[in-house]
Amino acid sequence: MANYGKATDIKWQRTWEESGKFKFDINGKGEKLYVLEMFSYPSGSNLHAGHWFNYGPTDSWARMKRMQGYNVFQPMGFDAFGLPAENFAIKTGIHPMDSTLKNIETMEKQLRSMGAMFSWDNEVITCLPDYYRWNQFLFLKLYENDLAYRKNAPVNWCPSCMTVLANEQVVDGACERCGALVTKKDLTQWFFRITKYADELLEDLEGLDWPEKTKAMQRHWIGRSYGSTVNFKVKDTELDFSVFTTRVDTLFGATYVTLAPENDLVLKITTPGQLAEVEAYIENARSQSDIERQSLTREKTGVFTGSYAINPINGRAIPIWIGDYVLNTYGTGAVMAVPAHDERDYDFAIKYNLEIERVILGGDGLPFCEDGEMTNSGSFNGFAGDEARDKVTDYLASIGMGEKKVNYRLRDWLVSRQRYWGTPIPMVYCDKCGVVPVPEKDLPVELPYDVEFTPDGKSPLAKSEKFMNTTCPHCGGPAERDPDTLDTFVCSSWYYLRYVDNKNGNEMFSKDMVNRMLPVDKYVGGPEHAVMHLLYARFITKALRDMGYLDFNEPFQSLTHQGLILGSDGQKMSKSKGNTITPDHYIEQYGSDVFRLYLMFGFAYSEGGAWSDDGIKSIARYVDRIERNFQTSLELMESATRTETGKREKELLYWRANAIKGATEDASKMQFNTTIARTMELMNAIGKYIQDGDVNKEVLIDVLKDYTRIIAPFAPHFSEELWQLLGMDFTIFDEAWPVWDESALIKDEIEIAIQVNGKIRGRIMVPSDATEDMIKEMSLAADFTRSATDGKSIMKVIVVRGSLVNIVVK
Repeated sequence: MANYGKATDIKWQRTWEESGKFKFDINGKGEKLYVLEMFSYPSGSNLHAGHWFNYGPTDSWARMKRMQGYNVFQPMGFDAFGLPAENFAIKTGIHPMDSTLKNIETMEKQLRSMGAMFSWDNEVITCLPDYYRWNQFLFLKLYENDLAYRKNAPVNWCPSCMTVLANEQVVDGACERCGALVTKKDLTQWFFRITKYADELLEDLEGLDWPEKTKAMQRHWIGRSYGSTVNFKVKDTELDFSVFTTRVDTLFGATYVTLAPENDLVLKITTPGQLAEVEAYIENARSQSDIERQSLTREKTGVFTGSYAINPINGRAIPIWIGDYVLNTYGTGAVMAVPAHDERDYDFAIKYNLEIERVILGGDGLPFCEDGEMTNSGSFNGFAGDEARDKVTDYLASIGMGEKKVNYRLRDWLVSRQRYWGTPIPMVYCDKCGVVPVPEKDLPVELPYDVEFTPDGKSPLAKSEKFMNTTCPHCGGPAERDPDTLDTFVCSSWYYLRYVDNKNGNEMFSKDMVNRMLPVDKYVGGPEHAVMHLLYARFITKALRDMGYLDFNEPFQSLTHQGLILGSDGQKMSKSKGNTITPDHYIEQYGSDVFRLYLMFGFAYSEGGAWSDDGIKSIARYVDRIERNFQTSLELMESATRTETGKREKELLYWRANAIKGATEDASKMQFNTTIARTMELMNAIGKYIQDGDVNKEVLIDVLKDYTRIIAPFAPHFSEELWQLLGMDFTIFDEAWPVWDESALIKDEIEIAIQVNGKIRGRIMVPSDATEDMIKEMSLAADFTRSATDGKSIMKVIVVRGSLVNIVVK
């Protein structure tokens, strides 16, 4: 056997490809297991270590499951639309279609060199018409079912990318893609009605095997809260408005109300003397993102409108302010302020010298004002907490001034983008017929190649007369296409369904095939998609279910987030910092299995960490040691005559059982670092066993075979080589995953540490079935014990079975 390296990778990758061993057969033996890594975006020309950390260990997990008898489906593809390719095109002049397809070609070669079991026959590339045609079909079906609609609304606008962003794509007030501060802009846009599924999206989280932190992030983003709406009349007018509150029982202490600057009521109620100040404040608020306006650390500001509202619980007139911390898109766009019982309201009241009135819960929970004034609403005495809130709400309802209400933070998904590199929206606009869907038979509406896509704040497609000018599907008259493209998260909201039936030209996918293969059993990807991709995919799955296209409720049953591989300086990798880790160099030097083993052994999978060249060198030495021990073992077995199974053999068999058990349990939980550690322990035991040259051939060959089976998923090329070296048939991945012998884990003898007054003095071997008295006797008889206790009185001997003895002396 030659030293393991890249040549071995190439040899076995060619053999696997020619044999077709890993081609997926939906009718193959075993229970289906759909294993999926979040597909990559070909914005750069190469895979980096982060891609490898996602794909390599997940492939190892899938290989282990294949050996355990599962029929594993592990597809791969490319999320190919989006801003990075378009921005690269703007910068270099290279068309995004050309650069993207070239990058895909490069990345596919790199992925193949990984030696993963990817089912390339099921590949999808989202920028090709045979895929985005079905994005358009999905849009039309959502539109038919009132789940896609168009409206004019203030939206998040990135002045750098010159496109609209969904709320989820704004991070700390900035564009999550380029980092520019986000502003507000009024545009007519398309939305998907994800809010219709808010309750189901929330409640179905309970049945998912997902990280609790990710589920908590989705719960927070959906933001369901139970409370009441309270109606306020504007004094001396016929106008009114409502607020949502979870503490309606504090209504007695409401001393002012605050409206969102964008609220339609604001300019209607603003008095002439306040108009200039209010208009200036509104303009300033529109230049800020919702995230920025809601920051807990930001000072709250506002302007008085000059008008007053009537508190329905006590008839008092209270001032109406506007404040940018109130959002028109959340709740009713208005809040009641109870400064005595809310820190934000208190700070605002102090700043603007507004009234503060404390609500006291008297006696058995009666809310009343501090001066003891009661209202004509009747007594609330005897009620507190939820009962008090129910009582107040019931009263408001009886006078037509309020009701119980469930509120959500979640907003509908804004999908229009003023960019070129995306899926054209399949709608046309006719002066006679209005908004008209493109007929399904005319799909796909293809993205034209020859388009001027330099950003100027307008949709690039609007500049293409050939694309924009069309005929109305209803009347046949002149019409225009929608100039926007779809958010690229639409592509990834259903790609896991298309993988199953990727060559279907007549349907989005076969319902029967999708129902057989879905949901995804194990999904692996970064945690940064918790409230974007993962939430959108769940919504689309539920919508397709309700439209009759599939029969399950959730797309991803089990989810694992891999950690982040940092540069050797401990910082996040970036080209500007010069700390990126490119796998190709290391694979050329060490082979892909050494690279894969280092990623799994060097880092906890859910945490990641800083890259270390010393770490990968250490793994390379481990692989060399494996090869040397195999070669030595084979040479010793040629002349071996030993047939008995003595103490040394039992020790070796113990470490085999320990390794199989540990690797099985840990790898199942994707705890790869401890899994690889178990293989190292077994290899140490093999090395120790063959040291004196006297080996039991039958025992040793069985242990070597099981070692190779254990290491196979984690070093697939190298293990094929080892398997061949042992004279076994191709391929090791047709072998069953080994099962440990529980009896081998019961040792004849165990090692016990001996302490004197808590300090370890030595260790002894005792029979595993030794009684406590026997252990005490053997401990006290040891030479090092007698030396440590000489001339001292033994006060107590404490036996901790299986681990230590502590002898207390004075």
